[in-house]
Amino acid sequence: MSVTAFRNARLACPVGGVTSGVSLLVEDGVVTGYGDVPEGATVIDCEGSTLAPGIVDLGVFRIDRAAFRAGGIVRVGLMPDGARVLDDPGMVQRAALIGKPDLWIHPIAAATQRLDGHDLAEMAVCASAGAKAVGTGRHWIADSGVMLRVLAYARDLDVAVVTHAEDGGLTTGAVTTDGETATRLGLPSAPAVAEALAVARDLMLAEETGARLHIRQVTTAAAFDLIRAAKRRGVKVTCGITPAHLHLSDIAMSDFRTYAHLSPPLRSESDRQAALAAVRDGTIDVLCSGHDPHGPEEKRLPFADSAAGMAGAETLLPLGLMLVRDGLLPLERLLALLAVNPARVLGLDTGTLEAGKPADLMLFDAETPWQIDGTTFVGSEGNTPFDGLPVQGRVLRVWKGGREVR
Repeated sequence: MSVTAFRNARLACPVGGVTSGVSLLVEDGVVTGYGDVPEGATVIDCEGSTLAPGIVDLGVFRIDRAAFRAGGIVRVGLMPDGARVLDDPGMVQRAALIGKPDLWIHPIAAATQRLDGHDLAEMAVCASAGAKAVGTGRHWIADSGVMLRVLAYARDLDVAVVTHAEDGGLTTGAVTTDGETATRLGLPSAPAVAEALAVARDLMLAEETGARLHIRQVTTAAAFDLIRAAKRRGVKVTCGITPAHLHLSDIAMSDFRTYAHLSPPLRSESDRQAALAAVRDGTIDVLCSGHDPHGPEEKRLPFADSAAGMAGAETLLPLGLMLVRDGLLPLERLLALLAVNPARVLGLDTGTLEAGKPADLMLFDAETPWQIDGTTFVGSEGNTPFDGLPVQGRVLRVWKGGREVR
């Protein structure tokens, strides 16, 4: 039996709030509570930095251990669109195991075979193999009958359905959203209402079936209004967003900056303001990195030919802390968006500093200033739309199950 005491830290917990003057005690990889340092304990001096639950990053497209370690991420919900689609129990089981011993990987199994939107995948078998949710990947299921069956099947399995909400009938071939920037650059675009159309249908089907629905990224005012109304009716819906859609608008694509080519695309300034309001009023449940790194061969192309996606893991925490500094939400709410809420979507009992929870921890200095520079990222790629932005907040150390990740 080994006891570790984290002393001299500002303890920040989504449930217990922020406190100082006591130590966090961990025994055999599990948090046992706050208190004085017991005799014989291993002591870790946190030197006044902030100790919080490790980040649960819901919806990454690639396993990128160095980037996750640098970003304070201890668990990831892996999307089903990898080199091979996660529609087979063997693939799901392998994905769940390859992170050991430094990273918890929770696969999101494909809802339909090959993610083609037609035939249901073996969701029950994949859940038995370790899948913590089922998902539609980068695409929307156009056939409402198929989506209804996916939701009903997931309800019976008590797993969430993670969806991408853009009506493919409107977005096929588009690389950005309708507006002045798209017109000026001459880029193929789709109306922002494509998102609200997809959200509206999926909400109605979730309400009909009673299934748990998580919309991975919501980015428009109209869609936020639909989700607010659905939550008031008791629909089991949650939604997420990335820092890019909170801090950037479609203007960031000026000069054909392919690092700002994302999916869903960056929206108008009015939609960005609506997203900030949705964070403030609690409509948004999850803040995720959308980690989808791409190398120069996929990004140094004409905008319309470049791959959508960004390397987001290493900047997730400092960009989240900007919301706290701007007074949009307190630190404990930010940590709820980063840890306990995504854990709940995946059905995991973690993400807080409460006694009995896994000792998945990150230590960070919220005041350390630095400038984002993709060329210095430790992850596989550095394609970030935030290049050059000054931020504050650095992850110092990370523990998974009480064991430090180096």
